[in-house]
Amino acid sequence: MTTDGIPRYTGDASPYQGGDPYADYRTPGAAGFPFTHLPDLADRRLGAGVIAANDEFFAERENLLKPEAAHFDPELFGHKGKIMDGWETRRRRGTDGAHPFPADEDHDWALIRLGAPGVIHGIVVDTAHFRGNYPQSVSIEGTCAEGTPSLEELLAADVTWTPLVPRTAIAGHAANGFAVHATGRFTHLRLNQHPDGGIARLRVYGEVVPAPEWLAALGTFDLVALENGGRVEDASDRFYSSPTHTIHPGRSRKMDDGWETRRRRGTGNDWVRYRLVEQSVIRAVEIDTGYLKGNAAGWAALSGRDGEDGDWTELLPRTRLQPDTVHRFLLDGAPAVTHVRLDIYPDGGIARLRVHGSLTDAGFARLGGAPT
Repeated sequence: MTTDGIPRYTGDASPYQGGDPYADYRTPGAAGFPFTHLPDLADRRLGAGVIAANDEFFAERENLLKPEAAHFDPELFGHKGKIMDGWETRRRRGTDGAHPFPADEDHDWALIRLGAPGVIHGIVVDTAHFRGNYPQSVSIEGTCAEGTPSLEELLAADVTWTPLVPRTAIAGHAANGFAVHATGRFTHLRLNQHPDGGIARLRVYGEVVPAPEWLAALGTFDLVALENGGRVEDASDRFYSSPTHTIHPGRSRKMDDGWETRRRRGTGNDWVRYRLVEQSVIRAVEIDTGYLKGNAAGWAALSGRDGEDGDWTELLPRTRLQPDTVHRFLLDGAPAVTHVRLDIYPDGGIARLRVHGSLTDAGFARLGGAPT
């Protein structure tokens, strides 16, 4: 069964019989869903968090946003029962023995603060390893609440919640994907599971939409950083790791927390094309090869263009890189640009790219900022 071209899975998975616990996991495969190339706005590395949940008896709500895949240990039990790598609530019951099942409106919920506000294009509710103890259905709502609202403020009667995913039956031990068609900018989500059960991970894919007044107040900031609205548009190679890692917050923590290509033979070079948050003037660039020692790029160059059809202009000429090093370059008289392209020679990897500068007046206006 498919909806919006996305496969739908329903029903229990078979009990775990030993071996690879992911062997019978239901998923679209390596290609993923049509929106998973976008950044995960609920990534804890961007500052996302689970503010509250009405119940987390068996497994903590914070597990929902772990960046790694859910782990399963068949021998791991605690004093409350099986310890699962996800968010799991106790079994709901009806009002009395004559009515043992919960009412149709009974459900559990968790409130999620996105790490970066934005437009949401797709959501994955992952029930990995929850084979017979997953929720029958889920629904998801979103709201835009600026600042850092408290739980009480988010639950107030005057807060408007927009449906993103209607109540929909899901499957156990599966990646349950949903295309989101709601427009607008969202900062918080409410994940509802009907009536109870467990969810391993929640992924929220979309485009970051920053607050223009905040960026204007910063003045000079990282124009390509994911949390500021920068994004990867394309890359020559994603064999070992995603180029989106290069614009994540902070320094990389290990080799695969950067971008690394396969070994190139013959001619040519690898590259990544980025879109800045908006039209800007770049003043300084950092290229970090942290944790990349025998596989760092040998050389790098940076080009920029203004608009989708602008000509590429050299910003940083081809320059030698050192392994496991932060390289800093000052740019003098760089033109206003909306895109940059990082070329590495001949292949290899970089950990982070930082592009420091300021928005132009036109860029600030297009972001929706007030006239200066």
